[in-house]
Amino acid sequence: MLGGYYFPFTSHSLIICLNAKHTCLLPTDLRGFRSNMWPPNCICHSALAPPILQTSYVFMSQSRRFASSKQWQARQFKDIYWREANLRGLKSRAAFKLLQINNHYRIFEPGQTVVDLGYAPGSWSQVAVDLTHPNGRVLGIDIIPAQPPKGVSTIQGNFLSPRIQAYIREFLRNPDRGRPLREELCSRTPQKPRTANEVETFEPGYIDREKDVSERISREPCDDHSPQTEAGEGTVDVVLSDMMMNTSGLGFRDHARSMDLCNAAVNFSYDVLKPGGHFICKFYQGNEDQQLELRLKSLFQKVHREKPDSSRKESREAYFIGLKRKRYAIKSDIVL
Repeated sequence: MLGGYYFPFTSHSLIICLNAKHTCLLPTDLRGFRSNMWPPNCICHSALAPPILQTSYVFMSQSRRFASSKQWQARQFKDIYWREANLRGLKSRAAFKLLQINNHYRIFEPGQTVVDLGYAPGSWSQVAVDLTHPNGRVLGIDIIPAQPPKGVSTIQGNFLSPRIQAYIREFLRNPDRGRPLREELCSRTPQKPRTANEVETFEPGYIDREKDVSERISREPCDDHSPQTEAGEGTVDVVLSDMMMNTSGLGFRDHARSMDLCNAAVNFSYDVLKPGGHFICKFYQGNEDQQLELRLKSLFQKVHREKPDSSRKESREAYFIGLKRKRYAIKSDIVL
C-alpha cells in the first residue's frame, strides 16, 4: 500500500498511513464502500478510489454482456430455423426466407444467371446455386470480406460505387464466365507433338485478364449503359438484394438507409435484367416504401409484398418480389 502498512482482518482492512499519521479502517467487501467513509485528508482516498470505481464498472459491464449473450443463445436454441440451418450446413437462417419465397413464386430455374447483392455470409447464394444447378452461375457482391459458398463467384466492394457496378457489368458480359467448368475429356482430340521450330504460346493468366478488364473499365464512363441494356436486353435472370446497413435503433434513419440501398438495387436491375427476369429485395418498412413499390410496378408485370414465416415477427423487415421484367419500361419512371 502506498504510504502505509496493510493489515488484513476478517471483515475489515486496517491501513496505517505514515504521512497522515492516522489509521483507516476499511471494509474488506468493497461493494458496500462509499467515498464518504474515508477519513478527511487521507492519502488513501486518492490512491485507492480510482481502482475501486474502475473495477466495479468493469464487473458490471462484463456481467451485462454475459447476460445478453446467454439470452441470445437461449433464443437461438429455441429457433427452429436456426437449428435447421445448422443441420443442413447453411450459412444462416435467412436461407429459409428465400426458400419460402421461391416455393410460392417459383423464381429460380436451372441454368439461370443470378446476382446476389449483399451476399455475406452467403445463405441466399447457397440457395441460388442449388436451385440453378447444374449450369447456373451466381455472382455475389458485398463490401464485407467473407468466404464464398462453393460454386459462387464474388466481388468484394461497395455496390454503391459506380466503378464496382461497371466491373459487375463487365463480369456479366461474358455469358460463360462464372459457370461450372464442363468436363470435355472424352471429346478432346489428341494433339500433335510440337517440333523444335514451333513457338509455344500461353494464354493470358488470371492477373493479366483482370488487369485488362480494369483498364477497359477505367476508360469507360461510369454512367454509360450499352444500347442493349437500354432496350432491356440484359444478361441476368434474377437479382437478389439482401443489403442492409447496420441498424441505429432509430426507425426513420434505418428506413431511409434501407430505401437508399433498395433504390440502388432497382436502378441496377433496370440495367442488367433480361425481359421476364425477377427481383427480390429486402427493405425496412416505412413511409417511403410505397413510392418504391410504384417504381417496381413500372418495371415488372407483378409486384408483391411478403414477410416470410421465417422472418421474426418483431422485425420490421419485409420483401418486395418483382416478377417478369417488362421489355419496354420507361426509364424516367424507374431510375432515380
